[in-house]
Amino acid sequence: MTSAAENETLTRVGAGTPAGELLRRYWHPVAAAGELTEEKPIKAVKLLGEKLVVFRLPPQPNESKPRYGLVAEQCAHRLASLAYGRVDDEGIRCPYHGWKFELGGRCVEQPAEPADSIQKNRIRQRAYPVQKLGGLLFAYLGPAPVPLLPRWDALARQDGRRWIVVDSVIECNWLQPMENSVDPAHFYWLHGSLSPPSVLGPRQMTQYQEKYEFRRFEYGIMKQRITPGKNPGDPPMIDEHPLVFPTTLRLDIDLRGTNQVRHVLQIRVPMDDTNTWHYSVNFVPSATECSPADSDAPYEYCPLKSSDGQYNMNLVLAQDAMAWETQGLITDRTQEHLGTSDRGIVMLRRMLKEQIEIVQSGRDPLGVIRDPAQNTIIEFHTRQDRIGLSSSSREEQTV
Repeated sequence: MTSAAENETLTRVGAGTPAGELLRRYWHPVAAAGELTEEKPIKAVKLLGEKLVVFRLPPQPNESKPRYGLVAEQCAHRLASLAYGRVDDEGIRCPYHGWKFELGGRCVEQPAEPADSIQKNRIRQRAYPVQKLGGLLFAYLGPAPVPLLPRWDALARQDGRRWIVVDSVIECNWLQPMENSVDPAHFYWLHGSLSPPSVLGPRQMTQYQEKYEFRRFEYGIMKQRITPGKNPGDPPMIDEHPLVFPTTLRLDIDLRGTNQVRHVLQIRVPMDDTNTWHYSVNFVPSATECSPADSDAPYEYCPLKSSDGQYNMNLVLAQDAMAWETQGLITDRTQEHLGTSDRGIVMLRRMLKEQIEIVQSGRDPLGVIRDPAQNTIIEFHTRQDRIGLSSSSREEQTV
């Protein structure tokens, strides 16, 4: 059983908290790149308990790509919001008194101060590095040296079509959706209408059996669902895909009737202790389409609830959100009664504790990449026998 103290350790994301310091060793998305335009170049965001502003600057002379910055939302002068400011070629300017900050947070202008004042040289707005990959803007809030931004396959591959789905804010702690990622027992019951075994009648449902296996790998936990064959004597069907530590689920989905597979990264972004932003990166390989990894990608918003707060239970993610949110803003894990099918959840909690201790000892946690040779394109093995998808069959699925 998880104690109250352990629950606090695993869930809180603020600066100085054990999990918060662990999470600050990784890159997290803060916006779809396409959300920031010349007409609307500023967006207020929240990440790991910090209120921030992400902004877009025009390209430098002789360059074609815009630049991106991330700073604390409240101006260092009088704490007005920079979300209502404006940008120019040099940085972001506060709407209240015009103080301007460049990408690194250095104050470069104080219009109402004497021309010979050196005060601005001492002023720094809290700022963080931003990189664009796969149509998302990623931020790193941790200490130097900054690690490499991982080039996961769905983000970095160019031989196909990529798009981003920006889902609703999930009103619960980040660990609830991540524990769901190593909980394959929920799939049949929560998503039954979308699952192949749903053809079974109600009386057969209680007789339906699956086995689950979990193994650690270099980027997280690989989960495996083993399902009995459809007919007596048929070999079991195996589904396998990874939880990419600490905040991502990687899976494959078949596009029915098209002979194509959609590679998906579901990224759960800890906004604060009780809110989680959800991004889905989708990539469909193609011999005729190209999506450069450093370009913007089309994006769309997907509300998970109706205007009156009812879950759209026709969406798989809304079904998941119902299960996550109804556990409470932060699950009281002292009240749980775990079973044998919850081995993946136990493994994830142990991994979190272990990686927190590694960070506290001054070392890099699991999956942090510093060698460029390891970061060309990172492919994940996946397998879905029930719909005929596996790593070895992907080329056949590419059209």
